[in-house]
Amino acid sequence: MSKIRILPENLSNKIAAGEVVERPCSVVKELVENALDAHAGRIIIEVENGGKSLIRVSDNGIGMNGDDAMLALERYATSKIYKDNDLFSIKTLGFRGEALPSIASVSRFSLVTKDEASKTAAEIIVAGGKIKKVSQTGAPQGTMVTVKQLFYNIPARRKFLKSASTEMGHIADTISSIALGNPNAGFRLYHNRKIVKNWLPASDPFDRVMDVIGTGLKSDFCKPAFNEKFISIAGWILSPAISRSTSRGIYIYVNNRFVRDRVIQHALFEGYRQRLMKGRFPVAVLFVNVPFEQVDVNVHPAKQEVRFARQKEVHEAVKDAVSKALYKFETHKWKPAETHNNFSVSEPAAAYTKSKSSFPPETQDQLWGKKTCFADLRIIGRFHNTYIICESDLSACTEQADHGLVLIDQHAAHERVLYEQLKSRYKGQKGPDQSLLIPETFDLGYREAEILEKMIPEFFRLGIEIEPFGNNTFAVKSAPAILAGREIRPLIIEMVEKIAKTGFGPGLEKGIDKCLITMACHGAIRANQALTDTEIKTLLDQLDQCENPSHCPHGRPTWIKWSKGKVEKMFGRN
Repeated sequence: MSKIRILPENLSNKIAAGEVVERPCSVVKELVENALDAHAGRIIIEVENGGKSLIRVSDNGIGMNGDDAMLALERYATSKIYKDNDLFSIKTLGFRGEALPSIASVSRFSLVTKDEASKTAAEIIVAGGKIKKVSQTGAPQGTMVTVKQLFYNIPARRKFLKSASTEMGHIADTISSIALGNPNAGFRLYHNRKIVKNWLPASDPFDRVMDVIGTGLKSDFCKPAFNEKFISIAGWILSPAISRSTSRGIYIYVNNRFVRDRVIQHALFEGYRQRLMKGRFPVAVLFVNVPFEQVDVNVHPAKQEVRFARQKEVHEAVKDAVSKALYKFETHKWKPAETHNNFSVSEPAAAYTKSKSSFPPETQDQLWGKKTCFADLRIIGRFHNTYIICESDLSACTEQADHGLVLIDQHAAHERVLYEQLKSRYKGQKGPDQSLLIPETFDLGYREAEILEKMIPEFFRLGIEIEPFGNNTFAVKSAPAILAGREIRPLIIEMVEKIAKTGFGPGLEKGIDKCLITMACHGAIRANQALTDTEIKTLLDQLDQCENPSHCPHGRPTWIKWSKGKVEKMFGRN
């Protein structure tokens, strides 16, 4: 007897459903995307018991006639692909006939649809993949799909579903992500017959962004832009001052399709580099458009991932767009912080403690309307020999609202200064060296010694002269002047360990950058270290020369500010 058998159609449909339909939100996603492909301008989603009892999606799209409705329930039937080339240049969100038979095979399913040319609507009732009834009924143009008792005929799958509130949370997130990418359409979501969310069509896409992400100020957002070669990038990203502890605030769209793409997400993080603390995530809405033939959307059954033909170019374009947008944003005039409904940035110190968001607040590289800002501050004191207390001089301000109290973290600020100095040196602008009277020797393990020997020319460019001293022993002969008085041995060992972790190869630039950060940290002024007024003024002058004076290389803020109005409000003066 043959061991290989052809599976019955009903069983193969269930297997296909396992790939496409993971949980109730998967059903919602497929049905809503079908509605959008049908040019629907209004979509209503009704859910009961987290989608386990009922999912109903109604739309006012172009609909189907009776024959097409029957074909849509056949596997491999679609109105969106006709030839081989279409498969590699997909312009729609999904294939109507791709998801419907899979969903119908694992639920009690009904489809009511009518196109403009038909006098009546077609109604098809299916249970577990078997058609039970086909009839005509009265209905407006459009489509209504009802899915009841999801996975009723696959108990093993149904028991893996979570609570109604958890599944409903996934559905709400799914609709939010789709609504964000389709602001011209209206979406209404119900759970257990109660309205959860109603997004009206938005004439301005930014209104939908504000509605989905949370109420805030337009001044908190900046707009990355890129339009070269085959790539165009648009969207909105939030100030580094407003970050999250997870990546849930990141929305990425490729050709208007919401995806979770690692390449773009990594590029986004690179654009925010040194602006966010470790463990914090940006809030961003990015629309990346490339020619349809340049992206493969069929690498994931639910089309949640994509693959780019020119991945590196897409990555660099996103990184460049985000980085430039943030830089431009940070060099605008600083404005006093305000309170948002979902994000507290009104009191920098308090908000930093509560939400662990990165600070300072928005348009941050200028304390008032001119580039030279730190040197114009008036030093009024020190706090714990760690924070420099300054006042923005009213005579230097372009408007009275800019007069305020500024607190500078001396270690973070000096770390930024040293990092940029070291980076300039590494790129060829050589700085002063300090020869050691007695070379400092140290031993390394075999792997670390092998890495350091290869790294000797790179360390020389960093201002550290190292020579092999036999076996796994090395001698440090000179170091940058900024490291005067610091122990060199632990610094070298730490940097070599970072390179070992990063890898010595094509990605060496990232490892070198970590070395620069480590050197800056070791050489910077410490907390609790008393500084003279002259030293403080020198530090403020040096901050003015930095490209990014508002964050240390680790992403921490170098300064925070309270406006005069904010201080008066805290004391009840206004």
